Amino acid sequence: MAESVTYEQAGVSTAEGARAVGAIKGIVNTTYRPEVIGDIGGFGGLFSIKAAKEMEDPILVSGTDGVGTKLKVAQMLGKHDTVGIDLVAMCANDILATGAEPLFFLDYVAVGKLSAEAMADIVGGIARGCQQAGCALIGGEMAEHPGVMDPDDYDLSGFCVGLVDRAHMIGPDRVREGDVLLGLASSGLHSNGYSLARKVLVEGVEASALRAPADDLGGASLLEALLTPTRIYVKPVLGVLRSLPGAVHSLAHITGGGITENVDRALPKTMDAVVQLGTWEVPPIVARACAAATLDQTEALKTFNMGIGMVLMVDAADEYDVKAALEAAGETVCTIGRVAAGSGQVRYEHA
Repeated sequence: MAESVTYEQAGVSTAEGARAVGAIKGIVNTTYRPEVIGDIGGFGGLFSIKAAKEMEDPILVSGTDGVGTKLKVAQMLGKHDTVGIDLVAMCANDILATGAEPLFFLDYVAVGKLSAEAMADIVGGIARGCQQAGCALIGGEMAEHPGVMDPDDYDLSGFCVGLVDRAHMIGPDRVREGDVLLGLASSGLHSNGYSLARKVLVEGVEASALRAPADDLGGASLLEALLTPTRIYVKPVLGVLRSLPGAVHSLAHITGGGITENVDRALPKTMDAVVQLGTWEVPPIVARACAAATLDQTEALKTFNMGIGMVLMVDAADEYDVKAALEAAGETVCTIGRVAAGSGQVRYEHA
C-alpha cells in the first residue's frame, strides 16, 4: 500500500491555524460594537441592523479593496502591524464618500506559510484600523497557500459594509456651482502608486541606505516613510455630516489615479472642479517619489495623492464652520479650489 500523506505534510498546518485564531480573538473583540452578535469562529459574521428601522430609507453601502504592493515594503522592513490599517482605510474611506457610517468589516489574508505570531501582527493592524473607523471586525479568512506563494509572502483584501439614510446621502447630484473644495491632508503616499515608488526609490538601493534616517523625511528611514499608514477620515467627516447637515455636498477619496481621476467622480457632468495648485503642502515622501521618477506635474497629479487624501465639496456659506470642525477633530484642512460650470472635469490653476 502507498504511504498516506497528511494535510500537514502537504504544507498546510490546521494546528497553526487554530493557534492563529486563538492569537487574534482578543484583538478582534476590541473592535466590537453593540450590534455584533456572537464571536469569531462561526460560518458567518452576525450584525444587527435594528438601527435601520429608525431611518426613512436605509441604504447599505459596501466596498472592497486591498493594500497592493505596499505589502512588499512591509516585508522588506519586517513590520506587519500597520498594513492592516491601510486595508481598512481603503475600504472605509471609500464608503464614507456616500455619507455612510461603516458598520462592519471582513478580511481575507492569504499566506505562503501560516505563523500565528505574524497573523496576530497583521490582524492587530486591521483591528486598529477598524477602531479608527468605528466599525467592527466580525469575520475573515486565513488561507495557507503552500506551493503557490513563497513562505514569507502574504496578501490582504477586505470588505466593508456601511449604512446611510437616503435623505442624508451625499454625492454629485448635490454639488452646486460656487461650492468650495476643502482638502484633508494625507499622511504620505497612503496605499497607491507603490509599484512606481518602489521602482524609483527602492529597487537597486542598498538595504543600509533604505533603513538609514533621512533628514528630508523628518528623521524616518525611507522604508519607514513608505510604510506610514493611510489616514482614516471616517470619524471627523461623519462628525461634520451630523453636526452641520447639508454643508457637505460631495466627497472624493483620493486613491489610485490621484486628484485628477478621483475628484471628477464626485462631480456632476455639468460642473468642473478648479483646483488651485500651491494651496497645500506636499509630503516629503511624495515629493521624493515624484522627483525620483522625474514626473511632470500632470502625471504626478494622476499618480499620487500629492498630499491630499480626501476632498470635500462644501457650500461656500459653510466653509469656515466645516473647516473649524475638521481642524478641531485633528485634521489638517486647506481650501484648495472651487466648483465652476463645466463638463465634469478637474482643472488646475496656480494659486
